[in-house]
Amino acid sequence: MQKGTITKYRPFTPIDLPDRQWPSKVITTAPTWCSVDLRDGNQALPIPMSVEEKLEMFDLLVKVGFKEIEVGFPSASQTEYDFTRRLIEENHIPDDVTIQVLVQSKEDLIYRTFDSLRGAKKAIVHIYNSTSAQQRRIVFGLDKPDIVGIAVRGVRLIKDLVATLPETDITLQYSPESFSLTEIDFALEICEAVVDIWQPTPDKKIILNLPTTVEVSTPNIHADQIEWFCRHLRNRETAIVSLHTHNDRGTGVASSELGLLAGAERVEGTLFGNGERTGNVDIVTLALNMYTQGVDPDLDFSDIQAIQQIYEKCTRLPVPVRQPYAGELVFTAFSGSHQDAINKGMNAQDASSSDLWDVPYLPLDPKDIGRSYEAIIRINSQSGKGGVAYLMESEFGLQLPKAMHIEFGKVIKHLADVRGSEILSTELFTAFEQEYLTRTRPFSLQSFESRTLLNKDSSQTIECVACVTVNDVVHELRAQGNGPIDAFVRALNQHHLASFKLLTYNEHAIGQGSETQAVAYIQLQTESGTLFGAAMDTNIEIASIKAVLSGLNRSSSAN
Repeated sequence: MQKGTITKYRPFTPIDLPDRQWPSKVITTAPTWCSVDLRDGNQALPIPMSVEEKLEMFDLLVKVGFKEIEVGFPSASQTEYDFTRRLIEENHIPDDVTIQVLVQSKEDLIYRTFDSLRGAKKAIVHIYNSTSAQQRRIVFGLDKPDIVGIAVRGVRLIKDLVATLPETDITLQYSPESFSLTEIDFALEICEAVVDIWQPTPDKKIILNLPTTVEVSTPNIHADQIEWFCRHLRNRETAIVSLHTHNDRGTGVASSELGLLAGAERVEGTLFGNGERTGNVDIVTLALNMYTQGVDPDLDFSDIQAIQQIYEKCTRLPVPVRQPYAGELVFTAFSGSHQDAINKGMNAQDASSSDLWDVPYLPLDPKDIGRSYEAIIRINSQSGKGGVAYLMESEFGLQLPKAMHIEFGKVIKHLADVRGSEILSTELFTAFEQEYLTRTRPFSLQSFESRTLLNKDSSQTIECVACVTVNDVVHELRAQGNGPIDAFVRALNQHHLASFKLLTYNEHAIGQGSETQAVAYIQLQTESGTLFGAAMDTNIEIASIKAVLSGLNRSSSAN
């Protein structure tokens, strides 16, 4: 790479548009969507899709809600031609879906394309030729009038051939390919020359597709290009201005969003951004961005994982774990402060009577796209007590007392530091078991009973009789208190088996019916400090007594 003054590259020349209007606009309605997964996406695959895979992808696109689908380049290969014919002959195309076919502005290719469409009810014929100064100079060696001539001859032939398909409603789409690098006035000139030949009307519009074939500028300049074009196009009401952004600079989504603000009405792109080089615009991201702003995108991504599975199967490409909305980790928080905020936000959302989604760090409710809350918070060495507590409750139903969050959080943080990797939720529960539920030394409960005694003043006292093993020695205990736990604590202290105070007690149930388990959490004050014990049992009284011994066993281990 060059240092200092860069002479190898030069900045893209901006459009002179001082009165631009797009910065003050907002997107309020969804554009017309056109999927190009089966052509632009498919041509970028190391192993292109088979006809069967293309059929499966086509059915997915229809299910998602696309009404315009570019199905291929029928004149480019026999496979592309056969796929188009199969869609038509086997009636795969719903009445409300229009297929689109791509063709260069070449006579023999146009004839072959029309042959492939015989029997279709509706079709968009998408014709293109390259228009940029770079392409004119390096690839074709032609001047501007010659490039206009290529476009006009192709459109004139298409117009003549429309009569050969009387049963098919044909719409013309023209792309000045490499629009992003084409002088804006020449892009307008060639598009208007095409419009003059086709003679569209407000009721039968032409589609003028303006591809960012290679992304070469910041998104604001792209928006200026689109607004300038829309403002200067003659008979604007007879044309649909369409966007086709690529992602060379990583701003394909932003360029499309700003292009819509600038006046475009249609977007071409692919699921998850598949395409040449860094890909086409990701329609999933673009559509769900609109959704989070309260705009119905008219596409259904309510089961994003099922869509992802078919996409990955057909394309053999993985969706990155950080891909917006669909990636495995996009609804996951490892950071402790993020986890705490999400946990509190989810609790507040559940308690709120408002339908408005308002959870920190989550711009979209994962349930809306079929994702699970279970994967929102995951644990590693960067995680905090809030995330650990959230997972313990959301996945295992264990409602740890707030004061216990810090204590168990430290246990998990130590485990994560030692491991140096993520702690799975199953490992989280195993750590809880080992720390609280399965400790049996030095204290182990053999039996416990309690009964109510009626005092002379009509008050009640609880008497407990317990059998406890301490370091393999069996002790028979008996004491009275204001409850079973109090009586048991007194018994241990009076027999000098332990010296401690009970500070707090919490309990709750897990499960329903015969499978219900009681969970008890006891906070103790011992000579070495405060700590918790926890236990589970089908009997809440026994769970409470075991929780006391859990705390004492943890205290002995700490000493």
